Amino acid sequence: MASLRTTILMLMLLAASRAFGQQTIMPGTIPRIAEVDARFQSYNVEMVTVTGGRFWKPYGARPHRSLYAERPPIDLANRRLRELATALGPAYIRVSGSWANATYFADSDQSGPPPPGYRGVLTRTQWRGVIDFAAAVNARIVTSFAVSAGNRGASGVWRSQQAEHLLAYTRSLGAHIAAVEFMNEPDLAPQNAAPSGYDAAAYGRDFQSFRDVMKTASPETRIAGPGSIGDGADPSSPLQPRDLVAASSGGLDVISYHHYGTISPRCGGRDRPAQALDETWFLRGETALAFYKALRDQYAPGKPIWLTETADAACGGNRWDATFLDSFRYLDQLGRLAKSGASVVMHNTLTGSDYGLLEERTFAPRPNYWAALLWRRLMGPIVLDAGAGAQAPLLVYAHCDPRNAGGVTVLAINAGAKPQALTLRLATMRYTLQAPHLQSGSVQLNGTTLSLRKNDLLPEIAGIPTTPGAIAFAPRSITFLAIPEAANPACQ
Repeated sequence: MASLRTTILMLMLLAASRAFGQQTIMPGTIPRIAEVDARFQSYNVEMVTVTGGRFWKPYGARPHRSLYAERPPIDLANRRLRELATALGPAYIRVSGSWANATYFADSDQSGPPPPGYRGVLTRTQWRGVIDFAAAVNARIVTSFAVSAGNRGASGVWRSQQAEHLLAYTRSLGAHIAAVEFMNEPDLAPQNAAPSGYDAAAYGRDFQSFRDVMKTASPETRIAGPGSIGDGADPSSPLQPRDLVAASSGGLDVISYHHYGTISPRCGGRDRPAQALDETWFLRGETALAFYKALRDQYAPGKPIWLTETADAACGGNRWDATFLDSFRYLDQLGRLAKSGASVVMHNTLTGSDYGLLEERTFAPRPNYWAALLWRRLMGPIVLDAGAGAQAPLLVYAHCDPRNAGGVTVLAINAGAKPQALTLRLATMRYTLQAPHLQSGSVQLNGTTLSLRKNDLLPEIAGIPTTPGAIAFAPRSITFLAIPEAANPACQ
């Protein structure tokens, strides 16, 4: 039960919100507009996290002076990590990233210096750890292959032996790879270990060889691509996403792309938390999706679209990506892209640097983890038209509730500085996320700080009963409203 103080505060907010207008939502009749993959909300574990190596250095308390810090290989057998990842399942786990483009699969349990033309080494023990982790947490593996100089012949043509060895070892363990991209971010090929002068023609040639190998060695694996990060805004780039999609469109099962709203100060960006709640910030992800939808419709009509790498800021994230402030972007992105046609969204990362859902040393949950957990429990694959849509400051989305036949969940994100309200004619269970301040590393659910219990057990995730009528949303808050008695025929 909410405390008397909380009840009085909500009544005051409700009274104030009437000055700003209300929208009535009829959850039993709002129509179905899309259906996303059951593993819609997914995540990355970077290849360099698996192998160990230099990855984006977290900011910490001291001024940031270096880009990278050395990491040991992640312990994928860690109980806390597995428990927390299991709670987000089913999901895809993408093991890739820029480092994967130059990682050598040793096909041995022993590591050592990388051969010439590579920068890292993946052992059988480490890859077996990925497979065991995925099986334990109800995740399916997505990856990519090396394209660096060590994996090319004298003429610069990509060679398939590394891919074949990894696929054969995976098969020997009774496992398989759900989907694979040929390489990570081919539109940044010069920075991503591809040969100098690599162009769309070379990519198309290599992609065809890659596809032939996949259809023989692992025909059940879906081929995704191009896995590019550009949006065509830089016409001077020699590798345009359009050319990459055109060069590979006949062999793609999935159109994949990457998106970050900006780059972090590590790569020369500006750390601007003031923009985090601005409507133009939220729209960036939708604009990127629209660009790739147009390419899909032209070159690979009917194929699903996956966002296989995303976060607030590339290069490890901004300082505030580990705080409640980024949860507004995180959940808005999921709601917005589900409504706009994306089938899968893979957050970068599960754990690693400042944009990880979990702190990388202790695996302690960050605010975005709790946001992800609530999404997983309350927002099912069937997407509904909430009517209000994505109109700041109150951003409203609706999905079928996966726990209740006919049930509906409404997600209301109040990114503004004033109270907002909606009217619902049915009783609801309310789950409101707030924090003591926006750049807080902790988050409260209905006024109680979320934290792990003894033995790393998750806390109780319980809603507060709310009567039919106007429902107020405090400034800078995120609320899920579960409506079990909606009786929506689209959710049966």
